[in-house]
Parts: sequence; structure tokens; C-alpha cells
Amino acid sequence: MPGDYKTLKQSAHDEFIVNKSRFIGYASPCRTEEEALAFLKCIREKHRDAIHNCYAYVIGENAGIMRYSDDGEPGGTAGLPMMEVLKSRGVTNCCVVVTRYFGGVLLGAGGLVRAYTKGCAIAVDAARVVRMQRTQKLLLDVPYPLWDRVNHALKSLPVIVGDTAFGASVEATVLVRVRDLADVTRKLAALTDARAEWLDVEELHYPWPEEE
Repeated sequence: MPGDYKTLKQSAHDEFIVNKSRFIGYASPCRTEEEALAFLKCIREKHRDAIHNCYAYVIGENAGIMRYSDDGEPGGTAGLPMMEVLKSRGVTNCCVVVTRYFGGVLLGAGGLVRAYTKGCAIAVDAARVVRMQRTQKLLLDVPYPLWDRVNHALKSLPVIVGDTAFGASVEATVLVRVRDLADVTRKLAALTDARAEWLDVEELHYPWPEEE
């Protein structure tokens, strides 16, 4: 599985007006180029009456696919500045579309660059950047007499506890970053004298909160 990478948490948008032109920035996570193109098509259909729908998208954990378009704006004033925002934020697997409704006042090349840069930036901010980290999903099986001790320990360990079921024993779904897995399982084994058991369910990428 590829390593950690940054992307967007959700689809979102924001907008602003400059010299009577309305700019609307849309951003969305996209796992494939097909998803990025589908998102672009959706925005274009939503704003068929807009004069421009400029875009930039980056796909692949190693940013192997990068595409952008000025969509009729002067060359280098829209798509490229938007791509520079995505590169500076270090995000991938995402697409941004900035829609412009012309207000009758020419902005000039510099004004356009600033406007599309801002449109992309506010869209990315609205969608929120998250770091996708390699994560192991565990199914933890704990005898009842040990559960209070384990539950207390989990609150201080670098894990995310999901669903918990109380049957013959306590079963809890736990997410652990791969980098922390050996340390977490070692501490749980020591805490329970190896009487707690865990099953590796799957490895995935998960959006952990950014560390301070």
C-alpha cells in the first residue's frame, strides 16, 4: 500500500466578488481521473450560463496525473495558478473548479491570476485538507474482567475506537496507524497479560487529525 498523503475531506465551495465579477470555487476529493472529470462535468452543467469554468486536478498518491485548463481565460491566468495552489498545499486525489460570472469590468492578467488563486484557495479551505495515513483496522477481543482497564488505556493510546459489542466478551473495532501498531499491541499485551486478542481486519488509508 502507498504511504501517507494529503487530500480533501469533503466536497465544498465558497465564493467572492471582485470588480463585479463573481467567482465560485468548488473543491472535491476524487480518487480517479474519471471521478475528477465527473465532478467537472457536474459543475459545468450547474453553471452552463457562466462565462468560464476553469479547473485543476491532481490524481495519484504520487501526484502522477496533473491537469488544468484556463477555459477561455488568457493563457496562464487561471488553470496554472490554481494548480500552483494545489501543489503548494501538497494535496492529491482532488479537483477544484472555479466558476466565473463576468461583471463587465476587465481584471487584467494580474487580476485574473489573483482571483483564480483566491478562488482555488478558498475552495480548498472549505473542503479541508486532511492527511490520509496508513492504518490497520483491528477487532479487539477482551474478557469482561479486563475491559475497564483496557478501555481506560485506549483513551491514552494513539488509536480511534469504533463500534463496541458486549457478548461473551467485549469486542471493539480499533483503528491504529501502521507506524504505531507494534507499540500499541505490545502495550495491550502487557496490560492484559496477553489475554486480550486482536484480529487484523484490513489495512486502509484513514484521515487522521493533523498533529500539532
